[in-house]
Amino acid sequence: MVLLEASIQLVPDATLLVHLLMVVVMVFILNHTLLKPINRILAEREKQIAGRLQEAQSLAAETEQKLKQYNDALHAARVEGYKLLEKERADALKDKDEKVKLYREQTSREVATQIDSIKRQEQSVKQELESQAASISSLISAQVLRRRT
Repeated sequence: MVLLEASIQLVPDATLLVHLLMVVVMVFILNHTLLKPINRILAEREKQIAGRLQEAQSLAAETEQKLKQYNDALHAARVEGYKLLEKERADALKDKDEKVKLYREQTSREVATQIDSIKRQEQSVKQELESQAASISSLISAQVLRRRT
């Protein structure tokens, strides 16, 4: 065994150049047949990913813009609705005030009419009471005067 180990010598010879040449040829072949197509496919995928990412960012920006427009339109519609509601409320209050004013005027007229009617009735009753008082007093006077005689 000792002899076998001593007999192996590493001396560069022409086979080393052949092996190096074969490695270079294999690298060249692998580069053209395997690595370049893989690199091309990877580059295309990278380009597609970049394009889709840009498209997604564009869509996100567009969505954000449309959402802002929607929110602005919604806000404007709410403001308009509140203005309309306030106008309707003001009109209703004005209408109510007018109706209350008319009702008060009508009630005042009716009260005035009732007061006039009561005054007339009072005058009529007063006159009737005065005439009854006069007749009763003359009757009382006549009875008192008849007793004295």
